[in-house]
Amino acid sequence: MGAHADHDMGHTVAGWTGTAVVTLGFAVAGAAFVAGSGPGLWAGAALILLGAVAAWALHLAGRGKATGPRPPELRHWRTPDPAGRHGHPDCLGCRLAGRRTARAAARTPARAPVGAATPAAAPAPGASARV
Repeated sequence: MGAHADHDMGHTVAGWTGTAVVTLGFAVAGAAFVAGSGPGLWAGAALILLGAVAAWALHLAGRGKATGPRPPELRHWRTPDPAGRHGHPDCLGCRLAGRRTARAAARTPARAPVGAATPAAAPAPGASARV
């Protein structure tokens, strides 16, 4: 794999695609700024936004990775993430898409339905009940 065989550098299709499109957007916006072109600046901004959305969509399609290192067999940049379509734990992109993993769901306490009766608090020990 190269000089970093034991280290996960995070190279994924989502990462490479997003980086390439955003870099192109900054180049277009920079050239438009130098040329004094307002429409070129907007085109560059649109490419930057497109790159972010493309990286997010590819991540959600399983072509990204979760936070932290991957197992060695999944480190090649073209290898899809088998857990990507179900949501990654502690991943902002997955949470924004409405994907919750079992681990994240277990940490969130269940909420009572609106209007449901809640148990009354017990009085503190030694406190007398007033009527």
